Amino acid sequence: MQEAWTEICESLRAEIGEASYQSWIKPMRLIGLDGGAVRTGVPTRFMREWIQAHYQDRLSELLGSRGLKGGIDVVIHQEHGAPARPDIKPAGAGKDAEASSGPVNGNGNGTHYDDIGAPLDARYTFDRFVVGKPNEFAYAAARRVAEADVVPFNPLFLYGGVGLGKTHLMHAIAWHLRKTRPDRSVIYLSAEKFMYRFVRALREHNTVDFKEQFRSVDVLMVDDVQFISGKESTQEEFFHTFNSLVDQGRQIVISADKSPNDLEGMEERLISRLNCGLVADIHATTYELRLGILQAKGEHMGVEVPLKVMEFLAHKITSNVRELEGALNRVVAHHQLVGRDITLETSQDVLHDLLKASERRVTIEEIQKRVSTHFNIRVSDMHSARRARSVARPRQVAMYLSKQLTSRSLPEIGRKFGGRDHTTVMHAVKKVEELREQDSSFNEDVELLRRMLEG
Repeated sequence: MQEAWTEICESLRAEIGEASYQSWIKPMRLIGLDGGAVRTGVPTRFMREWIQAHYQDRLSELLGSRGLKGGIDVVIHQEHGAPARPDIKPAGAGKDAEASSGPVNGNGNGTHYDDIGAPLDARYTFDRFVVGKPNEFAYAAARRVAEADVVPFNPLFLYGGVGLGKTHLMHAIAWHLRKTRPDRSVIYLSAEKFMYRFVRALREHNTVDFKEQFRSVDVLMVDDVQFISGKESTQEEFFHTFNSLVDQGRQIVISADKSPNDLEGMEERLISRLNCGLVADIHATTYELRLGILQAKGEHMGVEVPLKVMEFLAHKITSNVRELEGALNRVVAHHQLVGRDITLETSQDVLHDLLKASERRVTIEEIQKRVSTHFNIRVSDMHSARRARSVARPRQVAMYLSKQLTSRSLPEIGRKFGGRDHTTVMHAVKKVEELREQDSSFNEDVELLRRMLEG
């Protein structure tokens, strides 16, 4: 049975890829047969539920192909709290199949920390992090922490707005350490969870175990530390945990939505500690970075998304990366479930709640600037007498959009384009309308510009 199980795991490894295999399949421990079903153990409830939802059917198929028709039963292994079952036949000569302690909490050093840390997201690795100017410093600092043999700076403090990549980088550090330094113990959790565990330890009069757990790890990562602002007892314990780990030369990584000095309700001595390492901020994304993120996600999803749609999303959704990726997920899911092609029109329909046209007034100057950038000409060409087609056509598009998106009269629009007559504007509008009907590519360009300007 052990040989069959190993072969099945390798088959699934080829199907789902190395990252998913390391995350969910490798930690599964073969226990034995239970009434015809193959019984396997995993260290946490979260892991069991994930495997049941995503891999149980496929595992049952692979087992069936090898004569094991009873399916698979996934339990929390008895070493992690599940009761022993005397009626289960062991899978080996009195030994369980070897398995890691499970990657969901970032720890590769036994089971001591399995129920302390929070789960890690298998998508959040360094190779899935798209680097651009707004996040390159934070990315470089995170990689340095993950790859260094000795602590380079303590703590590493990452801060930035919601959905800009702080949690992604923290998970990436944990995944990298688990892969390259499985002997090092790592805890990743939110500041909220740290507080709840501390409160429970106080209530159960078990603070000794709490202190031992958190002060004996090699790497402690605490997300959203702003949560403990104003919570004096939790700050006190966190401060002492912080000092203990630093004194032992252990690495600490912290994230927050603001810089240490801007965290209100935080004790001065703790702020001083948070400032003593390296503080790296993640700025709001640029258009180029958002487009790169969409392209990388599209490639990973294996779905061909038209560049014009990605450009449209990158222009329209600027708040944070999570919302941006969520928008692409919705567009792709609609395509896969309904069967309609991914176009600008269908994307706007699917994302109507995110892409409500702004009520702000669009100016002719904005239109000229956007059109000039899109067609790679100078804004001054909008006012010039040049008649070359490479200039005249974008100018006509800008006039057309000015008529569609502003309340300016034709003479007013003409004056904004180098003092041209209103008949010139009328001709431009008519010409663009004709080209939109005749040339689908040109029509998409104009539609893209219109949607961008409306947003």
